[in-house]
Amino acid sequence: MNIQEYDVMNAIIDKGYHNQRTLSESTGYSLGKVNQSLAALVKDGYLNKEYTLTDRAVEEIQQKKPKNAIILAAGYGVRMVPINREIPKGLIEVGGEPLIERLIRQLHEAGIHKIDIVVGFMKEQYEYLIDQYGVNLIVNREYGDKNNLHSLKLAADRISNTYIIPCDVWCSFNPFSDRELYSWYMVTDLVDDESDVRVNRKLELVAVDAEKSGNGMIGIAYILERDAERLRTRIRELTGRKSFNNAFWEAALMDREKMTVSARVVPAREVYEINTYEQLRELDEESKQLNSGILQEIAGALDCELKEIEQIEVLKKGMTNRSFRFSCRGRSYIMRIPGEGTEQLINRRQEYEVYQVIKDLKLSDTIRYFDPDSGCKLTEYLEGARCCDSENPEDVKKCMKVLRKFHSSGLKAGHTFDIFERIEFYESLWKGEPSCYRDYDRTKEKVYELKKFIDEQPKNWILCHIDSVPDNFLMQGEGENEKISLIDWEYAGMQDEDVDIAMFAIYALYEKDKVDELIDAYYTEGCREEVRLKIYAYIAVCGFLWSNWCEFKRHEGVEFGEYSLRQYGYAKEYYRYVKQGLEGEQ
Repeated sequence: MNIQEYDVMNAIIDKGYHNQRTLSESTGYSLGKVNQSLAALVKDGYLNKEYTLTDRAVEEIQQKKPKNAIILAAGYGVRMVPINREIPKGLIEVGGEPLIERLIRQLHEAGIHKIDIVVGFMKEQYEYLIDQYGVNLIVNREYGDKNNLHSLKLAADRISNTYIIPCDVWCSFNPFSDRELYSWYMVTDLVDDESDVRVNRKLELVAVDAEKSGNGMIGIAYILERDAERLRTRIRELTGRKSFNNAFWEAALMDREKMTVSARVVPAREVYEINTYEQLRELDEESKQLNSGILQEIAGALDCELKEIEQIEVLKKGMTNRSFRFSCRGRSYIMRIPGEGTEQLINRRQEYEVYQVIKDLKLSDTIRYFDPDSGCKLTEYLEGARCCDSENPEDVKKCMKVLRKFHSSGLKAGHTFDIFERIEFYESLWKGEPSCYRDYDRTKEKVYELKKFIDEQPKNWILCHIDSVPDNFLMQGEGENEKISLIDWEYAGMQDEDVDIAMFAIYALYEKDKVDELIDAYYTEGCREEVRLKIYAYIAVCGFLWSNWCEFKRHEGVEFGEYSLRQYGYAKEYYRYVKQGLEGEQ
């Protein structure tokens, strides 16, 4: 049977056969297509001459009957900021009902009670579903740095006449049934610029070019057992490749620029995939999640109504925070929300103190609100700003000039950023697990050999930024109107000014020649060799510091790839440079 024949037979099962015109209206196919489909169904033995089901049809319906469902609910739902600070996206309410509960109820109505839910972010909030609905929870510990293709892998052996469902979908109708005749993937009739596929005349889903639009992808699918093994094989294959760490599970359905299942097209007005705050507000302006505590804080700080907070746009997820940009009364702002686990890494009250110390310098972005308990921070958006290009010597020189001017202010804070204390602290967060580096203990010994050298060197002990990396220097305007701001003072504390130079270098992933150019850009009058060696030593210990930080984040399920490897490499490489320099002095 082809798709049209299945759909015609389904229509007959639902309402019986009256006439071909009625079938045409219910299926959306032309009278000619309906006539062809009826003839084929009779010829193949699925319908008799009176157009009623045969035993063959009844047997096939039973064989293809849905058995179970897999709901994917592990991800952050990063585009749901600020809502997802308080609740995972599957528990967002529409019409007073959590999205995931609505999906479970609709599955139950279709007779499907065997339901696996893959969870990760805020997994504990889904636990109540076990007792309330009898579901099974599968924990994805890699949700932080891998997409839902890897979530589906954890339940791949359960795919067999199975619905696969994202947790953030709301359908006005019940998309599930106790009768399915073929494998399908759901799309809408709406053109979507973000879609990877479009429906062709054969109801196939074919890939679209990057510059073209397709049909809105919903994410709900039904997979028959006969197609399941191919899907399972594809999932295993793709999850074995690093390039697919951020892939959606639909990638496993693609084969030679076409999905291996048919399209199920539904009206866009009846199905909503809720990915953003604005989409939720459009669907249900009374949803209690719209009254997010974060948005209430913003409204209070800006003395505005919630409805005036518009155009919420999630920014790229940072190493420690999630942030979003929004507009209010014609101005743009950025709200920073601390990420998971950062309360162990950053003292927000100390950060708040630093902002009070530096405010008269007008060096940073303008803060409109800062909660020292939660770490939430609201700042004015710097229009037209760009980050320092670490590969542009002129940018680097300008930023080093700003950094040195800040250092010359002689400001002080009531706390110190102790590099070696932080090394031990980050290591303690591993909770007894060994390092992923086989030579970690030896590398640590070498780093601590440098401590004695560092302690003996003269220092300019002042308030330092600590996270003085290229991305935190924002440049606006040109020529005499150029302004450079230094933002994100989370780690700032009392330290030697040369630590800030080292931090810039290791974040920029500089090779040694670039490091020396950076030092010369800061010390325009020339840098004494012992100071240069001290900076090399800081590069080694700071690289080791951030390597330990990355290992902690790795245990939390977040990988930093090359950045992590390079930081560990700096510890070993610059230890050698310091030792060589000291031996040359003897």
